[in-house]
Amino acid sequence: MEFVVFMTLPGLVILLVGIAFGDQLLRATGRGGRRGQVSATGFEQLHATFSPGKQSELKERQSALLMRDDEEDGAPPHRSTVDLDGGRAVVRLPPGPKAQ
Repeated sequence: MEFVVFMTLPGLVILLVGIAFGDQLLRATGRGGRRGQVSATGFEQLHATFSPGKQSELKERQSALLMRDDEEDGAPPHRSTVDLDGGRAVVRLPPGPKAQ
């Protein structure tokens, strides 16, 4: 019977609040050794059920976690500098082929 109650929307909210309370209690006592919160994930999924914008945000966050971010993808180091306070930008071109 309890399972049927948690299959309804009010029952799901009650279950999530219970999980959130237990999660915070474990984190306060030092037994929760992780960084994120389980309860936050559950509430975000519930919010995404009723808000299409939240669904898009969660999909974007998931795809950003899967993409690699290499330092080599940007501009080459030490070739250009930008001084925003002084209003000056220096661009150094790579050396071209030497004429013989």
